[in-house]
Amino acid sequence: MQTGDCFAALAMTVGMYWMGTADAPAEGSSLCYRDMHSILEPCLGEVLMRILVIGAGALGGYFGGCLQRAGRDVTFLVRPRRAAQLARDGLRIDSPHGNFALPARTIRADGIGEPFDLILLAVKSYSLEEAMEQFAPAVGPATAILPVINGMSHIEKLSARFGADRVLGGTAMISATLNADGHVVQLMPAHHLVFGDLAGGIGDRGRALADVLGGAGFDLRVSDVMMQDMWEKWAGLATTAGITCLMRASLGDIIAAPGGHDAALRLFRECGAVADAAGFPPRPPFVEMCLTMLGTAGSPLKASMLRDIERGAPTEGEHVLGDLAERARGFSIATPILDLARCHVAAYEASRKRDAPQGG
Repeated sequence: MQTGDCFAALAMTVGMYWMGTADAPAEGSSLCYRDMHSILEPCLGEVLMRILVIGAGALGGYFGGCLQRAGRDVTFLVRPRRAAQLARDGLRIDSPHGNFALPARTIRADGIGEPFDLILLAVKSYSLEEAMEQFAPAVGPATAILPVINGMSHIEKLSARFGADRVLGGTAMISATLNADGHVVQLMPAHHLVFGDLAGGIGDRGRALADVLGGAGFDLRVSDVMMQDMWEKWAGLATTAGITCLMRASLGDIIAAPGGHDAALRLFRECGAVADAAGFPPRPPFVEMCLTMLGTAGSPLKASMLRDIERGAPTEGEHVLGDLAERARGFSIATPILDLARCHVAAYEASRKRDAPQGG
């Protein structure tokens, strides 16, 4: 098909919908993406990569929303309550980079009929098992799975279920939350997404995904040392989550307290020692960044784990703090402050479960 014929067919199809001479698309359907793609594919020689975002919370909603705003083919796999909220209000993002709202195409697990090209997995670690069951029908022979989950044990679980060749590594640096109205609220300007092959290097798949994920309004980097990046992120997160949860305070308030700064630095050294023993010693630029962060007077920074505690929600305590502490035991590394932080969050979880309403 020649290009002129191709765009004429597209214009005719859209015109038929507008004039009511063709059936209107069902609610939540993808006329604006898939129907256009089927017409344009012979001319363009490629199909826009289909992205399934697992979860439309703070992280999935932000990155998925940015991708959709940039014209990518994005579908959100969400629970019924969130689906109803998005159908009513749309996906709304409040950001220092500019607020925006857009309609979100959602799908339920039982509505997945074919594989997606990329699965962006943006859920809390405690929801991973449920999420894997739900998105399994979307995994095909060529599907890439990009988890943006804290810690490391999720990589082992995903690889065991879907095959290591399908699983990428990923980290995100963004401070965001959902407000009471379901809006994604970005609390600080940073919005970095890093991904790469777990074996290292940058291959054809990494470059292809970079083309799709890039230029969407957030900072993207393809890593050729993804495991190093993930271990550094884990060590930094365990430090900020551990110390802010242990003290139930922001970094600025901890620094202002007697011995607070020293306790934060000791915890950072403990976490870094575990990463070092695992074969991924924190690099000097990362160490310098963390020392600056941990020494900034008046910093309002709180780990998202502390925000979860403050609102009475479940946490990723065992996935982030507990797993790291257990690996430290395996390396015969003493981590007294990490152990105490783990105990503190675990005690919160025990009380939360005890006080939870009973019944079905």
